[in-house]
Amino acid sequence: MEKSTNNEIVERRPDGSVLVRFQPVPAHLIPEAMEALHERFNRLWDEGRYDPFLLIPAYILDFLCIHPFRDGNGRIARLITLWLLYRAGIEVGRYISLEKLVEDTRESYYDSLSKASQGWHQAQHSLLPWWEYFLGVMLLTAYREFERRNGLITSAHGAKTEQVLIAFKKLPRRFHYADLARACPNVSRPTIKRVLGKLRKQGEVECVKPGQDAIWEKRGS
Repeated sequence: MEKSTNNEIVERRPDGSVLVRFQPVPAHLIPEAMEALHERFNRLWDEGRYDPFLLIPAYILDFLCIHPFRDGNGRIARLITLWLLYRAGIEVGRYISLEKLVEDTRESYYDSLSKASQGWHQAQHSLLPWWEYFLGVMLLTAYREFERRNGLITSAHGAKTEQVLIAFKKLPRRFHYADLARACPNVSRPTIKRVLGKLRKQGEVECVKPGQDAIWEKRGS
């Protein structure tokens, strides 16, 4: 339920004391703040200038700082995270529970949010602590767990490259970048981009539509 009164994000310590971690946007300003957030996010998403791995956590941090609902904001933020990752073709959350990973790293989760939200109201905050948690703790752990479950753990970088090449060969002549990412859920986006770049230099594929929803076309087939 959308909140109608102001609230605070607090931490209750073992000794019973309460620490105010963050003061969200006042209730009467929430509709305006959410509208501005969605306009900015959708514009940057459509422009395709920023990697979803950076853009998605930036949205989630703003959502949590606005704190639009009376309760359940964290759970809703994680559902939105899954939806945005799916939208970007990042589907590891279909196989590994991100909710459980957050619960298992609860202390790091709240610590990174606390650090990243300092100065948020004045637009003087740093996204780096939150990016480090989102990418380096939550998603990286999810991919490692996916690999462990599927027996894919390997120190050989070439194994991931081979996986992308195999998936590439199975795709139709014209395909979206997201199609290749979905076929390789345990391979990082930089690795996929590196393989596509190499294939492009070899004249085997060409990007016919750049941007977030990039379309690629195989050559000579």
